[in-house]
Amino acid sequence: MTGPVPRVSGVLETSLYVDDLPRAVAFYQRLFGFERFYADARMTALGVPGEQVLLLFRRGASADPAPGPGGGMVPGHDGNGHLHVCFAIPFGALAEWERHLAAQGVAIESRLHWPAGGTSLYFRDPDGNAVEVATPGLWPNR
Repeated sequence: MTGPVPRVSGVLETSLYVDDLPRAVAFYQRLFGFERFYADARMTALGVPGEQVLLLFRRGASADPAPGPGGGMVPGHDGNGHLHVCFAIPFGALAEWERHLAAQGVAIESRLHWPAGGTSLYFRDPDGNAVEVATPGLWPNR
């Protein structure tokens, strides 16, 4: 018999895999204003509001285990194809995001209205990953 499930307080990191790391970092910093927390030839960690981190890995550079800064190893991981990430935005910010994306030359690929009342805008990063910004009402918990 097992006990209760230990508490999880949120998603701390999410990762995207890119072919051109400097280009991807410039895109996410220009479009979202994310702060650079860490960078090396293999990856860059960007701070996302709400105590979250977007990790951008150069495709293939993290496939093998890597030594951790405090000892131990970070297991190998990698991703292929067009991956997806979604950033939460406030209800009132949708029109501002549409203007911002247009001003940055980023084409909106799709706009979806969700049954619970949320709206999503989808667009692509330079590596073809599907990026989404969404208002509340997309999921029951947000």
